[in-house]
Parts: sequence; C-alpha cells; structure tokens
Amino acid sequence: MKLTPHPSLPAPHGPLVLLILDGVGIGQADEFDAVACAATPTLDALGEGGLARQLRAHGTAVGLPSDADMGNSEVGHNILGAGRIFDQGAKLVDSAIERGTIWNGTWQTIMRHLQETGGALHLIGLVSDGNVHSHEKQLFALIGRAADEGLPRLYVHALQDGRDVPETSALVYIDRLEDVLAGVRETGKDYWIASGGGRMTTTMDRYEADWAMVERGWKAQVHGIGRAFPSARSAIETYRQETPGIADQFLPEFVVSGPDGRPRGPVQDGDAVIFFNFRGDRGLEISQAFEAGPEFDKFDRGRVPQVVYAGMMLYDGDLQIPRRYLVSSPEVERPVSEYLAHTGVRQLACSETQKFGHVTYFWNGNRSGKFDENSEEYIEIPSDQVPFDEAPWMKSAETAQTVIQAIHTGDFPFIRVNFAAGDMVGHTGKIDASITAVEEVDRALGRILPAVLASKGCLVVTADHGNAEDMVQRDLSQHPLLGVDGKPQPRTSHSLNPVPFFVVEGDGRVFSLRDDLPGAGLANVAATLLELLGYQPPAEYEPSLLKP
Repeated sequence: MKLTPHPSLPAPHGPLVLLILDGVGIGQADEFDAVACAATPTLDALGEGGLARQLRAHGTAVGLPSDADMGNSEVGHNILGAGRIFDQGAKLVDSAIERGTIWNGTWQTIMRHLQETGGALHLIGLVSDGNVHSHEKQLFALIGRAADEGLPRLYVHALQDGRDVPETSALVYIDRLEDVLAGVRETGKDYWIASGGGRMTTTMDRYEADWAMVERGWKAQVHGIGRAFPSARSAIETYRQETPGIADQFLPEFVVSGPDGRPRGPVQDGDAVIFFNFRGDRGLEISQAFEAGPEFDKFDRGRVPQVVYAGMMLYDGDLQIPRRYLVSSPEVERPVSEYLAHTGVRQLACSETQKFGHVTYFWNGNRSGKFDENSEEYIEIPSDQVPFDEAPWMKSAETAQTVIQAIHTGDFPFIRVNFAAGDMVGHTGKIDASITAVEEVDRALGRILPAVLASKGCLVVTADHGNAEDMVQRDLSQHPLLGVDGKPQPRTSHSLNPVPFFVVEGDGRVFSLRDDLPGAGLANVAATLLELLGYQPPAEYEPSLLKP
C-alpha cells in the first residue's frame, strides 16, 4: 500500500508541519470569544496572507449521530488521520442498542455470570447527555435491559460531568437517573446510585497523568471508602455549599450509604462491572485496575474483587483493553500515517501528555503502536499536574522548541503536532486564562513558522474542534444565558463552531484552495496533506482541499 508520486505536485524541500491547535475554533468574535479577544498576530497574519478557509469539525462531518453533536478531540483526530468519515463511538452504541446487537456476546456472558453467582451489576461512568464520553440514554438502556432480564440488584457509580454540559448541571442528570432507578425499584428490585464524584477528581484520568484520580474512584466504588451521604443529590448540594462556585467536574468523590449507614453498593466478589463510557481515553486506566493481575503497581488496590468486567467499547485495540466489551470499535484501516510508513516517509508525532494519545493512538485509527518503528518517532512532553487555569500556557513553549529542533534536523518530511492549551484551559470556563492559553499557542506558532519557511517546508494549521472561542452558555438567539446572580454562565464544553484551516508554503510552490467543497470538514485534511507532500491521495479518501 505504497503511495505514488503526484503527477503535478512535487514534494517540498523541507518538512510538512501540521499544527493542530486543539479547541481553537471560529466564534462570534464577541467578548466571550477567547480566541478573538486574545492577541494572536501570527494567526491573524495567516488568515490575511495565506491560503485560508473554514472546516466543519462536529456532527455528521466527523461521524457523529447528528449535527447537534459537538466534536471532540478523539473524533477529530480519528477523522484527521483517517481521511474519511466513519461512524464514531456514540453512533455505534446507539446503532447497537437500536438493532439489539449490544445484548449479544458479552452482555449474555455477564447475565449468565450473575445468575450463577447471585451478584450485582455495577455501572460506572459519566452521567450526562454530553455525548462525548457517554450518554445517559445509553445508561438507561442498560438499566432497562437488566431489569427486563430480572436482575435483582444494580448499582450506578455516577460520575459528574460539568465539562461537556453546563458546569453546574449535575442535579439535572442525577434526578433523571434517580427517576429511572425508582421506577425499577417499584418492581421490587434494588437499583441505586452507589457512589459518585467529578470527572476531573474521580476515576477518569487519561494518559497516566494522575493515577490518584483512579485510586479515589476505586476506593469509593470497590471498597465503599469515601465521604458518605444518604443520596447523590445530598452529596452534590453539600459540596456546593461548602465550596461555592465549584464546577461539577471537580466535585470530590463520595459514597452513598443505605439506611444502616453502610455503603450502598461496593463491588463484591461474584459481581459484574460495566464501564459504560464509549470513548476510550478515560476508560483505559480504570479498566486496567479491574483487569490487571498482581503486577499492577499504579496504586494499592487492596482487595481486588473477582468480577466479570467489560467496557462499553474496546478502548485500546493493540493492548486489548478491556478484554470484554459490549460494542465493537470502528475498524479504521489505512490512515494516512500507515500509508506514509509503508512508503518510507519518516514521521514525527509530538504533543504534551494531555493530548499525546490523540496525535498517536487516535490519529492512527485507534492503534497504540507504530506502523513502522524505523520511520516513526513519538515525543511526549510531560504535562504539569496543576489546574489548567493556574498555568494556562501549559507546555506550548516546550512543544514549539521540540518542533523547531525536529525541523532543523531535517530527519522528518512530515511532522504532526498538537497544542493542548486552547482545549484544556477552555474546559475550565475561565475566559482570562483561556485568552492567555490562546496567546501562548499563537506565540508558539510564531516561533515555528519562520523555521518552516527557512527550511523550505510547508505549514498547515487547523484544529480538531472548537472550544475556547465560545466561553459562555447561549440561548437560541446566541445571546449569553445569565445565572441567578445576573452574570453570564460560563461554558466549559466544546462547540459546534467551524475550525480554521491555513496553508503557508515556503518552497515557492503555488497552490489555491477549491471553492466547490462548501461542506468540507476534517476528513478532507488527510488527502490535502498527501498532496502537499507530493503524493497522490488514495481514491477512498475524501477529496483534497487543493485545486487540481
């Protein structure tokens, strides 16, 4: 599957450098648009002097169920690397529920196990309708099916969102979940919320950035160790009273106790556990904690219950984590990096920890390994373990320096890079910090651009989805929503906005962008990159953005 040279476009003398400015979309340029409010001389210059257009980065353009669905980093990098649109996690799970295939295989194994042991089913995951990591309707489907099959005991370990949904909306989702569980209890079954905690404090770490998050979740979910409350609602209300303004994603872990004061539903031998998030990056570590043997050394697990464990999906195809899952992952064959590897083109992927998996695992079609050890190099810059709004520059400067050094070596015809700050700081809802983050990313871009031009290379700049450009909740007329205090309600989630796409040529080649692809999106980038590298894109890819 080697690439063939392009009939009319030669390769540049220097590298093709792709910069993915994570979470930097195109907004309304008002006071709540951190991208527009930031001083971004380099981005401004690219928009004025180079090839520029907008790309769709959400909804059906990236394989999500509808255009009301926000894009995200996992989906964005999948599609950027694949060069095609394919069904993504949320859509796959919805389809499996609709067709009934989710109840085959692993689900049947779990039900048989629980019938034999008399154990309980535990459902762990993010409870919201954000549709980035999970969706409550999928959780409700699992609960309903378990009830229909006569399972007597089920416990939900409900993680709070406040990031892909409004930042203090947890009680909306908790109340809806409680209504579903109460309805099942009317039939004589024990279906309860057993524990909870915010997604940025409990269970949902990623890229091994902070295993203490997983440990806190493990203690609450498995051992019933944590601050006890009579209900999830009382826990959330108490934490909000104690820390006014706390966002749901930062709520401490908690345990729900029964009338006897004991934990309502810790995981026991003979039980079964399903981690019901469909997105993989924040499901890998908790899956390892349940599945690993005595060699596990990330934290002291104490008693390790003997359970049947499954994920909603396969989170890592190469490592086969988890071993059991309800819905098969999409098979993304022949991403652009695989074509380049088989053609012998040396590639560098670089990011700080928070987005390292996105430019490697997700970009490569949900594969954690390299296609060719001899032609690919990955560089991870460790992220700081501090709140993102306290150090909003993150590792932008260090990432830029790494890229510049790689350009100077001349070893890599293709370099792909993710700058994490726009997204990670945007998720805090703090506009001043987000402005700083965007300015630091622009400053990094301003350092990289001259190095690319001096090497007679080519620079491509885009984003995987929007975030920092829209930092306020809006009504249907796009006016800011005000809270009870009369202040605009911060937005911590991604957006439905388009993202920028820039091409800056440093080797004298002359290009123009097509004007007949008004609905173009991230899937069109891969073919464009191959043409800029001097290769003919595969026929299966979405068309290049360059004019023939």
